[in-house]
Parts: sequence; C-alpha cells; structure tokens
Amino acid sequence: MTAHPSPLAVQDQSIQAWSWLADPLTCISTHPEGPLAGLSFGVKDVLDVQGMPTRYGAHFPDALPAQHDAACVAVLRRAGAIPVGKTVTAEFAYAAPGPTRNPLNLEHTPGGSSSGSAAAVAAGMVDFALGTQTGGSMMRPAAFTGIVGFKPSFGAIHRSGLFLLCDSLDTIGYFSRDLSVLRRVATVLQGLPDVKVPTCPRIGVLDGKDLGPITPAALAALEQGCLHLEQQGAQLERLPADPQLKELLILQGQIMAYEMARSLLPVWQASPNALRPITVQAIKQGLELPPADYHAWQARRRQLQTEWQDRYAHFDALLTPAAPGPAPYGLDSTGSSILNRPWSLLGWPTLSLPAPAQDSPLPLGLQLIGQAHQDAALLDLAVLLSPEQAR
Repeated sequence: MTAHPSPLAVQDQSIQAWSWLADPLTCISTHPEGPLAGLSFGVKDVLDVQGMPTRYGAHFPDALPAQHDAACVAVLRRAGAIPVGKTVTAEFAYAAPGPTRNPLNLEHTPGGSSSGSAAAVAAGMVDFALGTQTGGSMMRPAAFTGIVGFKPSFGAIHRSGLFLLCDSLDTIGYFSRDLSVLRRVATVLQGLPDVKVPTCPRIGVLDGKDLGPITPAALAALEQGCLHLEQQGAQLERLPADPQLKELLILQGQIMAYEMARSLLPVWQASPNALRPITVQAIKQGLELPPADYHAWQARRRQLQTEWQDRYAHFDALLTPAAPGPAPYGLDSTGSSILNRPWSLLGWPTLSLPAPAQDSPLPLGLQLIGQAHQDAALLDLAVLLSPEQAR
C-alpha cells in the first residue's frame, strides 16, 4: 500500500517551510484540558523536539531523533499544544538561507533566520510557531510575511534544548497570525500578568533612517501607523536620530561574530562538510577577534543598556519600521536586519505587527519596542496597533 502525503506536506511542496513533519496520527495532545489545547505549532530546527531530528539547517542527513524536548517545547506540550514538525532555519540560525519561500509571493524571501516558522504561520499551516532571534531573525520574517512576531526580553524563556549560537543574544520567541493567540502562548511560556494599558500611552517614534536606507513604502507605513496610534489615544513624540543607535548596531555585530565563531568551531571541526562556505568564512573571521576586544564590547554593552533604560524610561514603547522595506526578491538573501539588531543587543522585547492601511504588493511591518522585562505591557499595548485582534 502506498502511503499518501499528509495535507501539510502537500501544502508545503511549493513553500518548503518544513524540514521535518510528524506523522499526523502521532499529533495528539497529551494534555487536552490545557490552556493551549487544540493549538498546533511548528518548531524552528535549532530547538529539540522529542522524536524529531534536529539538523540546524545544515547537512546532517543521519541526525537521530532528539531524546528530549527543549524546555519551551515541553512547557507548551504540557499546556496542550501539539508540535507537528521542525521548520526550516538558515544554517545554524545565521546567514546561509534555506529553501523556504514567502507564501504571499513565492518569488520572494520570507526573511530569516526563522524563515520556516514565519512561512508556516503565514500559510495557515499551524496556529503558532517558535523562532529565535540573535539580530533580526524574528522581526524581519514576521514583517515580510504579514504576521505577528514577538521577541521577549532577553532571558525571559529558558533556553535548554536550543543550540546557542550567541550566548549573550539568542532569544526564543514566537509567531502567530493572531495577537490573542500570541498572548496565550506568552502567558504559558512566561507567566505574564495582566496589565492595564495606559489611557494615553507615550510612544517615541524613530524612523531608523540614520541606520541605513529605508524605502519610501516603509516610511509611509510608519506614518500610517503613527496616525492610527494617535486615533487610538496615544501620545507620540518624534525622536531625533540618536547617534548611539549606529554604535549599538556595530556592537551587536561584533559580539555576534565573536560568539558565533566559538559556538560553531566544534561543529566545523567535527563535520567540516556539513557547513556552507558563508558559515565557514564567518567562523574563520570571528576566531580572529581578540578576547580582550570582546570583553571591552561587553562592558560597553552593559553601559549602554543602563544609559538607554534611563534615557527612554518615560516612554511606554518605541516605534520603528520592522524592516527597511518589503521582502526582497529572490532567495539568496533574507533581507536587512539593521532596524532590529540594536534592540537585540539591549535585550528589550520587540513585537512586529502588520502595518495598517498598507499600499504595497507585499506586507510591511511596524516594530513596537518595550522596556526591558515589561513584556506583558508591550503585548497589551500592541492592541492599539491591531484593535481588530483584541478579541
């Protein structure tokens, strides 16, 4: 008897969001009374799922099934959610893209490195999906595929079972089409309390043009978002270019390069043919960075974290474009992360939301940035940008 492919596998033939799919007969909730019962989810292939191989987007065809769930997967499973497979990642969540296509236009990238997770959610294959972010690996895919993506505060979610690319930066987050589903997942994974959104929240607006080129469409979407927020009662303050933003961007790249090289060195030594040239070259370059410089960068990072927390403490959130423009054409690049990396360095929570009233053939996203460890406040404030999702 010939086995028929599952409906997900059939749907995925053109999108290629999945690196491994479970047998549908095994996708049964072990806690049917849990708060997430009935919700299906995908898991970025740098996180372990019991019974599924973890290949990290690299060439490991003989990878054995993981013996245990990553901590976040175990918590979600205990809440009744069902992991249905592993989603495609850029190689070791870095730069070499996988085969995933943007479900809204197959000729365009879905972004990365959490490409498969965003695409699977955008295509309606799962209710939510886990991703990770070191620089802009969640905000950009969410923006490019027109969904909601949430990167919690650094350290908010236990990272056991995640391959750590950069110990100082890697953060586990999640995607959904529905902000209310995202909030339910956040409650389970982070135990977030209910908070009261300020009647007139103060939001600082940064256009990001000092970090690099921003397309007119992205700037127009930012203006539409600002107008929408003002109509919802928010008090907006246009902020001048902050010269330290560029320093944060550079610092994130330096710390990432140093830590990534040392995390992947054992992999390269043990399996030199498993990695693509762009990854190998990054390892070689990162290994040349002196430890003394790295310690200086970390000291400066801690200083900037304190300074920026004080400087922007009077805002309930900051608002920027989530990406410099819509998803680029082709699959050779996952797009620019310049608008996301400063906040990853600071460890602040960020949320990518579809921009309202878009005039673009592909989605544009807005990035809402919260105060460190004020994740619940940020998620609740996001309803102002997406009031139709408040249900």
